[in-house]
Amino acid sequence: MDLYEHQARQLFAEHGIPVPRAEVTDSPREARRIARALGGRVVVKAQVRTGGRGRAGGVRLAEDPAAAERTARRILGMDIKGHPVRTVMLAQPVDIESEFYVSYVLDRAAGRFLAVASTEGGTEIEQVAAARPEAVARIPVDPAEGVTSAKAHEIVRAAGLPPRTADILTRLWQVLTREDALLVEVNPLVRTTQGQIVALDGKVTLDDNARFRQACWGEHQASHTDPLEAAAAARGLNYVKLDGEVGVIGNGAGLVMSTLDVVAGCGARPANFLDIGGGASARIMSDGLSVVLSDPDVRCVLVNVFGGITACDAVADGIVRALDTVRPTKPLVVRLDGNNAARGRAVLGDRAHPLVRQAATMDAAARLAARLADTT
Repeated sequence: MDLYEHQARQLFAEHGIPVPRAEVTDSPREARRIARALGGRVVVKAQVRTGGRGRAGGVRLAEDPAAAERTARRILGMDIKGHPVRTVMLAQPVDIESEFYVSYVLDRAAGRFLAVASTEGGTEIEQVAAARPEAVARIPVDPAEGVTSAKAHEIVRAAGLPPRTADILTRLWQVLTREDALLVEVNPLVRTTQGQIVALDGKVTLDDNARFRQACWGEHQASHTDPLEAAAAARGLNYVKLDGEVGVIGNGAGLVMSTLDVVAGCGARPANFLDIGGGASARIMSDGLSVVLSDPDVRCVLVNVFGGITACDAVADGIVRALDTVRPTKPLVVRLDGNNAARGRAVLGDRAHPLVRQAATMDAAARLAARLADTT
């Protein structure tokens, strides 16, 4: 379950991560009152579960309460990448000296977590990784050990972050583990001109499998506004709609995120994030392909699987069965590696579906998918 920004910030504050004062409303008139209570000058931010709000005009600075009301009226009702804006958050502005990026994500394929950090915050991390991969540090985190003070300082050194961000990293790890999250992200994490470290924006994805022990989640429940995300959620899939043309399916959040980076590096844009988890049965593959292929923006699908607990031949068998159920009309590029990869490739080869192409490496698969998406 993806949280809205104001919900993520609430969790950050509960775990001692500094965030500016803010309130949420669905009323322009109420926005005027909130702005007055926050000091007059505020940032008005659309509350939608997608990126690119700033470029779409969903994040604006209002100089006074009257301007806050006008700005809220302008933003409410907007459509941002298919997400209608029903609420806005008004937050106190801060004077920014530097912007950073920090996150933890579950890497199912590797059986651990991954810390991702960069001194180039404020933009989409995929763009930074594509343009300057050396600017993004990726540090494995053993879930049994967690992020201790020593581990936090290791992340700080690897990414070149200010030493004071180490405390934020340990607290962000607490958010991940205590709230049963699959992803926690702060972008940007800023250093103000007064030297404070503050989280200006946040993204949190909660693990639906932990709902039974998280009674407070009822406060965060929100319906999916994107029909594809709603369809995926109904099938129990971890899916996020993006604005590209290459559909991406993988097993493990870390692997899928890396695949998004590689696709972007090949000059194409990912159309979605879809993590099918550790098991890739015929039903899961069929459901995943059905959701991705129903996106009219998708021109090609890239399936990137590293066989671990689930062997690649079982994954390939699932893909073959799904092909008969879904009946794709768009190219499908498959890269299998790891446990029983050779058998898996043979299964797909024997099926010889005219729309299915195989690639030996993730880079080769991404290049092929980008080329097919460009010519389809």
